[in-house]
Amino acid sequence: MADDEFPPDGQWIRAAVRRYEESLILYAQRLTGDLERGRDVAQETFLRLCSQEKKHVESHLAEWLFSVARNLALDMRRKEKRMTAMSSPQMQARQTQDPGPAEKAERSESAARVFDALETLPENQQEVIRLKFQHGLSYKEISAVTNLSVTNIGFLIHTGLKAIRERVEVPSA
Repeated sequence: MADDEFPPDGQWIRAAVRRYEESLILYAQRLTGDLERGRDVAQETFLRLCSQEKKHVESHLAEWLFSVARNLALDMRRKEKRMTAMSSPQMQARQTQDPGPAEKAERSESAARVFDALETLPENQQEVIRLKFQHGLSYKEISAVTNLSVTNIGFLIHTGLKAIRERVEVPSA
């Protein structure tokens, strides 16, 4: 589709897609357990954004996008009655830096321990930790996405990170 076929105000939607598409796909993939379903959820989210007036969503765009994606993914999950967790190797594949072999092996082992520990947490703790650290949302934005209070978000993240630290900590000799 040529740029002149978009309304002049369509630039903000294209900018939103560029800024949030990858994060929404990753988030939805985690909720649905499947990359293709994650892509479908992200696509549907952006389609719904197209029907919104900029002035109604621009001040809280991230919260709006992640809330819509979350609701779509949870609806999909409820319909299918299943969810599989993203494996540690899939999460490690998301890393963008290319460290040396020794550092890469150490990071891989550490990351695997962290992701394994994360998988043992309750689902709500996993979700808020992922929204915070994988997707860079603020407590306020996470609150808008999950309908939990900012205080509850802080508590869930704090207790979740504490549990992860306890599980990953290597005892000193």
